[in-house]
Amino acid sequence: MTRILAETYPDAHCELDFGNPLELLVATILSAQCTDKRVNLVTPVLFAKYRTPADYAGADRAEIEEIIRSTGFFRAKATSIMGMAQALCDRYGGEVPGKLKDLVTLPGVGRKTANVVLGNAFDVPGITVDTHFQRLTRRFGWTTETDPVKIEHAVGDLIPKSEWTQMSHYMIWHGRRICHARRPACGVCPLASLCPSYGEGPTDPKVAAKLVRPGPFS
Repeated sequence: MTRILAETYPDAHCELDFGNPLELLVATILSAQCTDKRVNLVTPVLFAKYRTPADYAGADRAEIEEIIRSTGFFRAKATSIMGMAQALCDRYGGEVPGKLKDLVTLPGVGRKTANVVLGNAFDVPGITVDTHFQRLTRRFGWTTETDPVKIEHAVGDLIPKSEWTQMSHYMIWHGRRICHARRPACGVCPLASLCPSYGEGPTDPKVAAKLVRPGPFS
């Protein structure tokens, strides 16, 4: 199944725009309950104004909130970003750490965010268990777990570690484009012959084709 996904999405990648680990960390925090497309509209202004953890930590909260307002939950996100930045200054010399155990100690950073940063900014293999990934692993019959951490470990046992990051991209791209939550486009799915959940969505190719979505996505 992962081979077919790799053939289907040869260009799969992180759809958040970033230039360094700090920018990806901030963008991933902003992406909670928000589309990547919206985040990418906001971050150029944010990244131009705040370039270091010290910049964020010492920022005017109201200014950050105004810039990120359109991403939703902007007050909570501002708190996370400023707290995360202060922690980087206090504990990591103003640098984003490259280890999971350190990243998850930062305010606003859970395992999903940490794995996004590790896999895409540090080339450290990580499994990104977002809502798409959770849905697809259960539909594919890879696991029956519902807890993200248990899903991460279960899938990690099935897939070679070197493939974790790219496999996450394949799964997320497939979830955004074809294997939707409510009406998966089963009739045009390249995994149809292998998927135990085939038939949850329309199987007629013409009907299913209309459900396929281009990117970028949430």
